[in-house]
Amino acid sequence: MKRTREQALDHWASGTPRLPLVLRGARQVGKSWLVRDWGRRRFGAVVEVNFERRPDLGSAFEDPDPARTLRVLAAALGRPLPPDGSTLLFLDEVQAAPRAVAALRWFAEEMPALPVVAAGSLLDVLLDAPPGSMPVGRVTYLHLEPMGYHEFAEAVGAGDLVAWLREEVHARSLAAGSAVPEPLHRRAGALLRDWLLVGGMPAAVEAWRQRRDLPEVVSLHRDLLASLRDDFGKYAGRTPLARLSTLLDAVPRQLGRPFRYADADRGERAAALRAALDLLCGARVCHRVPCTAARGVPLGAEVRSRVFKCLFLDVGLSSTSLGLDLLDAADAGGIGDLHRGGTAEQAVGQLLRLHFPPNAAPESFFWRRDRRGAEAEVDFVIARGSRVLPVEVKAGAAGSLRSLHAFVAERGLDLAVRVQDAPPEIREVRTAGPGQERRFRLLSVPPYLVEEIPRLVEALR
Repeated sequence: MKRTREQALDHWASGTPRLPLVLRGARQVGKSWLVRDWGRRRFGAVVEVNFERRPDLGSAFEDPDPARTLRVLAAALGRPLPPDGSTLLFLDEVQAAPRAVAALRWFAEEMPALPVVAAGSLLDVLLDAPPGSMPVGRVTYLHLEPMGYHEFAEAVGAGDLVAWLREEVHARSLAAGSAVPEPLHRRAGALLRDWLLVGGMPAAVEAWRQRRDLPEVVSLHRDLLASLRDDFGKYAGRTPLARLSTLLDAVPRQLGRPFRYADADRGERAAALRAALDLLCGARVCHRVPCTAARGVPLGAEVRSRVFKCLFLDVGLSSTSLGLDLLDAADAGGIGDLHRGGTAEQAVGQLLRLHFPPNAAPESFFWRRDRRGAEAEVDFVIARGSRVLPVEVKAGAAGSLRSLHAFVAERGLDLAVRVQDAPPEIREVRTAGPGQERRFRLLSVPPYLVEEIPRLVEALR
């Protein structure tokens, strides 16, 4: 299966200087497979050190001389490890060998020709790495998320459709009102429904690609959720396992609304639950979406840290966690027929995380006004350059855009985005409601085009 991050890996491999690369992402999103598959094609040979399988190899990195470290590894593994750039050194599950993490600086300084990639559980790194062990300034990062809609479509044989959407949907076709012909819109919508059910975890996508068997996918989802819980055992004594498990269940239940610790467990203190959620977010099992005033960029400068929503790791996993019957959901018409819109926000939020550069940690925000009698909320607020862009998710049929109009009027914006189950279009509208009337352009896109929002917005400047 092709991953879009291969382009970023190619850029890193040909860059100068080529710092060791740390691949970041949740468990089971395909980090190890990506490095092995891409590394063999790019360099011809990959020497892999998995520190969970071979914890004894961590001692090889106690020596600050990387040349001696390579000789020890080559002898222990029975594999040549030339430092001339012809072989990729892959340090997997590197959180189990903190000294190897710290040693990356020596490879950067003394063996710049040797390509080195390190990967592992972000939660393990967060908990186990000693303070200051990460060689700041001597490594570079690449962030990997679950497979998005476009990657999913290409994996199941619809690469032609993805290419068409990228090439033919543009500002002129949107303005003409004929951006996507009805047959292609139906095909793209059917693939979107499949992605909503299967999600973007590579194991589930591969099973679906081969057999199109939803019960098998559900079984894989359950195994993946169980593997996340099994990881909790490594943190015994740091935070109670039951508390982590409670949060893992609570996040899917609260999709689409501000997260409340009391709704997760009324018997636990909010501070204790907050610490547990911090760990899950550090591992990218969950993602906080804080409330921002959104008066300008950066959006994170004006957040209300105690008011936030949460996204789950993956839309397929969240549905299985909720116990939704995917066989029944397979007959649903679109995002609006699943979980009263919670799945809609999960899906769109998950796709919006793919907008960020490969070496930038994805961020998400939403906007809320709590003034009595004038409450309003916009599902997501993103930044494109210096532009603040509201994104409203309309599950099912188009509904009121009162909150979106209020936000546009208050912030003096000229462009907003609506995501809904309808063909894409752009049109000029006027803000509704009390206050100063303002004209703005409303870009409406179906969920299968969420990944194209940056390109479409750039063309609308």
